[in-house]
Amino acid sequence: MIAAHDAMWLDNTSLTHNFWPATFETLAMSVSSTFLAVVFGTIVGLLLVGTAPRGLFPQRVVNQVLGTLVNIGRSIPFVILMIALVPLTRFIAGTSIGWQATVIPLTVAATPFFARLVETNILSVDAGKVEAAKMMGATRNQIMFGVLVREALPALIQSVAVLMISVIGYSAMAGVLGAGGLGALAMNFGYQQFMPDVMIVTIIGIIIIVEIVQIIGDTVSRLVDHR
Repeated sequence: MIAAHDAMWLDNTSLTHNFWPATFETLAMSVSSTFLAVVFGTIVGLLLVGTAPRGLFPQRVVNQVLGTLVNIGRSIPFVILMIALVPLTRFIAGTSIGWQATVIPLTVAATPFFARLVETNILSVDAGKVEAAKMMGATRNQIMFGVLVREALPALIQSVAVLMISVIGYSAMAGVLGAGGLGALAMNFGYQQFMPDVMIVTIIGIIIIVEIVQIIGDTVSRLVDHR
């Protein structure tokens, strides 16, 4: 009994054959979705800041529409959003399963979240620096990117780390719905086939990935912080 139990933990083919491919799938969909969400979320976040009543180019209607869309996007639970986006996912990717297809709902879910992070980070910049730049004759683009984004860069990098960690969590949930990755491995083998070793190793793997992402985010943030 003991030997059989040890063999299950030390030589489980379901784990040894599937762990690294599942890890790759988790990293692939998380990195891809994070990159796209950072691109789109940064654009939306800067527009939210710029079109605000006291922004660089106030546009009340645009600001309200963007703010409403961001709030709606953040309000929908990811699992429901993923199901609702199945037609769009099939139209774009040709399928609704697999890590490649899951990048689409992950990006849609993560973009409004990151947009709010960008907005918060930009608004935290000292208003005195903006006023000083205006007095020196800086253009709106120079103020936006040379002052606001530059001063908020350390916080923005931290926000990217927070975003990716959240996306990793989303990807694990997506695994239950056919996305693959470590979430699917834990569900298909660890839970449905009662393999506790698969479940434990999967959890440890996700924890390690999250810790590495956080360490990288903290390190890069400190390197670019010259305040």
